[in-house]
Amino acid sequence: MSERGPVMLTRKRRSPLKTTFFCIAALVILGLLWTGLVWWKIDSTQSSSLSGASDVGIVLGASMWGDSPSPGLKERLDEALKLYQEKKFSSIIVSGGLDKPGNKFTEAEGMRNYLVDHGVPEAAIILENKARSTYENLLFSQEIMKERGYSSAVIVTHQYHGMRSNDIAKYLKYEQPQLGLTESRTLQMKYHKPREVLAYTKWKIDELLLWLGWK
Repeated sequence: MSERGPVMLTRKRRSPLKTTFFCIAALVILGLLWTGLVWWKIDSTQSSSLSGASDVGIVLGASMWGDSPSPGLKERLDEALKLYQEKKFSSIIVSGGLDKPGNKFTEAEGMRNYLVDHGVPEAAIILENKARSTYENLLFSQEIMKERGYSSAVIVTHQYHGMRSNDIAKYLKYEQPQLGLTESRTLQMKYHKPREVLAYTKWKIDELLLWLGWK
């Protein structure tokens, strides 16, 4: 017993360096698995069938280029125009606050101007001028829906952004939210998809903090 004791004690010890290595390796593996899962969920999200008409379409804001919507935002607006012309909804909420302090228009005002220039009556467009994030886009638009008695909505955005938007809408208890998604010909997906993985991860952390009442 006396001869084996020191050997057994030596085997039970693990150096701090090895422990750190195993922890880092485990975190890297978990991170890769999470990234793969989120990437797959992003790619799997598609537009809803939209067989019937909804009360309103909600166009989620994106950056302005000066006084005009950026090419990426125009893609979302063109999708909203198509769905509006197909009578998938008769009213449109355009949601987005001031993109940059020096801008003349908020995202919502820039979107309104674009839609009016393309034939949508101004009376059919509702401005949501405060939102600074996807969560706020959907939260503040939901408040407008409640004020106007709307219960159904089509959320209009890019395909890569659809999964997170739908997840947030479900968290906010939208009534069967529909998605109107467009692929982008102007945005670089090698940048935007990895960024969306990070944004979705941040949202899930925020969701936990909201559930705990810490935010």
